[in-house]
Amino acid sequence: MIRILANDGIDAAGKKLFEAAGIEVVTAKVPQDQLVQELGKYDAILVRSATTVRKDLIDATPSLKVIGRAGVGMDNIDVQYARDKGIQVINTPAASSQSVAELVIAHLFTGVRMLHDANRNMPSSDSKETFDKLKKQYSAGIELSGKTLGIIGAGQIGKSVAALAMGLGMKVLFHRKGEELVDVEMHFHPSLKLASVLHAFKPVSLETLLSEADFITLHVPFPKGSAPILSKNEFAKMKKGAGVVNTARGGVVSEIDLVEALNSGQLGFAGIDVFEGEPIIKQELRTHPKVSLTPHIGGSTAEAQERIGIELAEKVINALK
Repeated sequence: MIRILANDGIDAAGKKLFEAAGIEVVTAKVPQDQLVQELGKYDAILVRSATTVRKDLIDATPSLKVIGRAGVGMDNIDVQYARDKGIQVINTPAASSQSVAELVIAHLFTGVRMLHDANRNMPSSDSKETFDKLKKQYSAGIELSGKTLGIIGAGQIGKSVAALAMGLGMKVLFHRKGEELVDVEMHFHPSLKLASVLHAFKPVSLETLLSEADFITLHVPFPKGSAPILSKNEFAKMKKGAGVVNTARGGVVSEIDLVEALNSGQLGFAGIDVFEGEPIIKQELRTHPKVSLTPHIGGSTAEAQERIGIELAEKVINALK
């Protein structure tokens, strides 16, 4: 019997598909340092972001035929090395796109209306004087409609963010290497005419995006050892009071430079879902009044997890046939 180790878990719908195909799925978590000894019992391994599959593990498990990543980014897998060894590497790039995109918009709304900070301070509102003070403090919000959103990365998630932003009446700029216009028609709601999509989803240089965007969100892979995409120099080129949202990877944004830009007023707010030292979060971020935080939950909705489980199961079953 074919055996699969779902080391970071799998949705029940995906597990049911494996079992219907006569494949045994084991969901017991094997610690990273024990995988070399244990993985030889399996034909495939399924991971999220918690488990890494590097060269040493690949070399130690010649029985491995498939590596499945439940999600988009595969920087926790030595993908090319595995493929060179004849191992198929599979991910689910579209399944969680909508969930991540909605979290990006949630952070934008939170930032422009200061919801995170208001929620921290409202419990202290025990008098008319305090209430009026808070009302005045949080009445300086702005609308997203009419503003420009800069998207760094034009993959599935970036396109989903663009579609939501356009629905809010925002102008969308994007940047990716080469600046070529991607095929966007199939990724947008049918009610959006292609002409309007092409007009709104505009490819620009990074310099242009930094200078013209009111808010910037990042949706890019981040190989280990890479330099931050947004740091002190980039923040200095942005509009004063601009906002930044990072739901991609910790390290894509320099956290030290981010806090400095927030403190100086160069940036108005930040929404952060992923962190450099995750799961440890810098004190300066945890307590900053201009920072909205979530604990790496971009693709963690019930709908996304079910879609991921089903898509991953279908792809892995097909690969193992």
